[in-house]
Amino acid sequence: MFPILYSFRRCPYAIRARYTLSLLNIKVEIREVVLRNKPEALLALGGRSSVPQMICEQGTHYPESMDIIRWAMSKKQNANIYSEQQENEIAAWLFQTDHRFKVWLDKYKYADRHPAYSQAYYRSQAERFLRRLESKLSKQAFLLGDEMSMADVLVFPFIRQFRGVDNAWFDQSQYLNVRSWLKQIIEDEAFEKVMIKLPPWQEGDEPRYFP
Repeated sequence: MFPILYSFRRCPYAIRARYTLSLLNIKVEIREVVLRNKPEALLALGGRSSVPQMICEQGTHYPESMDIIRWAMSKKQNANIYSEQQENEIAAWLFQTDHRFKVWLDKYKYADRHPAYSQAYYRSQAERFLRRLESKLSKQAFLLGDEMSMADVLVFPFIRQFRGVDNAWFDQSQYLNVRSWLKQIIEDEAFEKVMIKLPPWQEGDEPRYFP
């Protein structure tokens, strides 16, 4: 029996989890979730019933994307190849993405729910993170150097979501290196594999496996 992953195709947290599982070639049973009609099996796990979530054969529950990623990396000896300094950099990018950028991204994406300021204002606040990315990527191809690393995996799904709010604006923006970096990742075959479309899972369905 393989671990069961509850996922939603477009969710950036689910994307980072699936990308890691695919990168490390760790096979799971995947269950695509419709967020407005969550299956009872997911709700029964308790907590926030958000995605991604994973449950292993032994019953161990991994309720967050980073729980799943850390579990996956623990299964592959060669996955833990980062120096202490690199681990600190990855943690810093994770914090800035999840606890700084994501706040403004949500307000930018759903500006109608946050009428205190304009959508342009929320975008300008999110741009502070883009400027930090642009500075780093002006010196190297990826966030930790010349090769893609876990730092990139953790960040890019949220930049992709940011772009999706106004593709035309993003694609004409001053962030040339961020645009190039994102384009390289999302046009790669590895990303296409992660974004394969699946029908929503229902109780009684035959198992579907990923990757």
